[in-house]
Amino acid sequence: MTASTPSPSGIPDTRQEFKRGLAAAVPVLIGLVPFALVLGAQAGQKQLSAAEVSLMAGLNFAGGSEFAAVQLWTSPPHLLLIAAVTLLVNSRHLVMGAAFAPLIRHLPRRKALALLFTLCDETWAIGLADADRAAAGGAPRRLSLPYYIGVSSALWLAWVSLTALGAGVGPLLGDLQAYGFDLAFPAVVLVLLSGSWKGWRAARPWAVSLAVAAATHLLVEGAWFVMAGALAGLTAAWWWARPQ
Repeated sequence: MTASTPSPSGIPDTRQEFKRGLAAAVPVLIGLVPFALVLGAQAGQKQLSAAEVSLMAGLNFAGGSEFAAVQLWTSPPHLLLIAAVTLLVNSRHLVMGAAFAPLIRHLPRRKALALLFTLCDETWAIGLADADRAAAGGAPRRLSLPYYIGVSSALWLAWVSLTALGAGVGPLLGDLQAYGFDLAFPAVVLVLLSGSWKGWRAARPWAVSLAVAAATHLLVEGAWFVMAGALAGLTAAWWWARPQ
């Protein structure tokens, strides 16, 4: 998908950019449907209402940490434990935010901060790929705000509504993971990352992150492997990018 045609002033049309973002979100939405339904169903089986699930999904908007929170949910809930695990799982956003920073420097701070509220694996990968395509075409390598709003609003609305739907019908469907629906999210992420592939040399930090995360998962209980993998990948990227 190419960038929209600029207006006579040289600035891309806002409405067309927004529509382009909506179109870019459609393939991801297909994979998001079963993943959101599974999360909602699991939350419903933990006696969370559709309103509570949609509130969690809308405020957190990070599927991995929401799955972790639902798995740890008890009555009464251990809030400190859930908060700590959520922080660990979402620690990868530190790396994602650092990668996004050069793309949003042209935006006012209030808009940049609002934009980061909907930063997740999918919006990050789509936004990054679009900025790279713009740079390859000779345009500045930066994020198109209307395009990103189109992507993120579609995904956010779908995520919130579908998790609520899953919470409503989940108790009637039983264990959806038995059908393999929980594999939708990893599949979507792998497809998105394939669009950012720039060769084995650029993928070395990914390999380091994967190796450290896998080793930590085998040796240490809990979600520490997420933070360990993120920090290892960030350190490796810094090491190979530093001046020799």
